[in-house]
Amino acid sequence: MKIAQVTPLYEAVPPKLYGGTERVVAHLTDALVDLGHEVTLFASAEARTRARLVPVRDQAIRLDPAPLKSDLAAHMTMLSEVLARADDFDVIHFHTDMIHFPFFERHASKTLTTLHGRLDMKDLPEVYERWPQFGLVSISDHQRRPLAFANWHATVHHGMPAEQYVFSPKSEGYLAFLGRISPEKRPDRAIEIATKLGKRLKIAAKVDAADKVYYETRIKPLIDGNPLIEFVGEIGGHQKSEFLGGADALLFPIDWPEPFGLVMIEAMACGTPVVAFRCGSTTEIIEDGATGFLVDTLEQAVAAADRAPMLDREAVRARFELRFSATAMARRYLDVYGDLLAKRPFAEPVLTDVVVPLHEDRSFAATA
Repeated sequence: MKIAQVTPLYEAVPPKLYGGTERVVAHLTDALVDLGHEVTLFASAEARTRARLVPVRDQAIRLDPAPLKSDLAAHMTMLSEVLARADDFDVIHFHTDMIHFPFFERHASKTLTTLHGRLDMKDLPEVYERWPQFGLVSISDHQRRPLAFANWHATVHHGMPAEQYVFSPKSEGYLAFLGRISPEKRPDRAIEIATKLGKRLKIAAKVDAADKVYYETRIKPLIDGNPLIEFVGEIGGHQKSEFLGGADALLFPIDWPEPFGLVMIEAMACGTPVVAFRCGSTTEIIEDGATGFLVDTLEQAVAAADRAPMLDREAVRARFELRFSATAMARRYLDVYGDLLAKRPFAEPVLTDVVVPLHEDRSFAATA
C-alpha cells in the first residue's frame, strides 16, 4: 500500500524534546515501513525516518531561532506539496487537524484524518458539519464525545516502539511527573500528593510561554524550599527510560478531558504503574489495579501512590506490549486504511501481474 503521512510542523519527527503528535507520527510511519508498506512522510528536513521523506521546511517551528515565522504559511506550503502528489498514494493520512479540508475535497475519499487534540471548542462543530466527507479517527472514545455526529471511522490508541523503552524491574523510590507545566495538567496536585506521602517527586516538564506566569506564581513557590521536590526541566526521548523507569509511579493528576496522554503508555513501557485521575481518556488506558490506579480525589491519589510499588512491573510492561506497541497501532491503522479503500466510490480495481500462457485464450483472459 502507498501511504502518505502528513504531520504538523511544530516539532521535529520525532521531537527532540517535548512533543506528542509528531512522536506518534514518527513511530507509526516506521512501523508501517517495517510491515512492508511504501510510506512517504511530509515533515521538516531534520526528520529521522525509515520512510521516504519529503522535506517541506528546513526545521521544525518551535525550536527555530528565527524571531518572526508563520506557522500557517509553513503548513500551507506543505499542503501544496501533498496536493501535487495526491495521485501517487492509496491513502493520505493527515495529522494536521482540519486545515487541509478545503484543499482536498476532490481527494476526500482517499484521506484519513486523525484528530489529536481536544474537541470541545467553539467553532469546531461547524467545520465537521461543513466537510462531513472526510473520514476521522479518534485517539480515544472519550475524545470524540463533543463531536459525536462527525464521520468517525475508528478509535486507534497510540503506540510506542517497545525497543525504545527500557524495562526497569525495580524502582528507585521516587514519584514522577512528566509533561507540561499548565493548569490542566495539575502539577500542584502531584506536589501535594508527594508531600503528603513524604516521598520524593521529580518533575520533568516544559514551560510554554503561555504558562510562564502560572509556573512562576503557582508552581515555583511550591517547589522552592521543599526538599522533596526536584524540578528537572524538559527532557528528550533518550532520557525517558531512566526517568520513568526509576519511579515507583507516574502521577497523572489531570483536570481536563485529556484526548490520550502519551506519557501514561511511556511509563507502562518501563514497567512503571500510573496513578491517574478519572478524566478524559484515562479509563481507556489504565487498567485499574493492574497497570495503575484510577482515582477521583486527592486522598485516593495519595493512597494509590502509596500502593503502587506493590503492582507487578513485569505485568505492566506486558500489557503495554500487547495494547500499546507501535506495531499494534500500525496494524489497527492498516485495518482502517483497508476499510477506506474498500468503501472508496468508483475505485479502480487493484490489478496484479498475471502470466498468461501462450496457448491460453487471451481474449477470455482479458475479460475474465
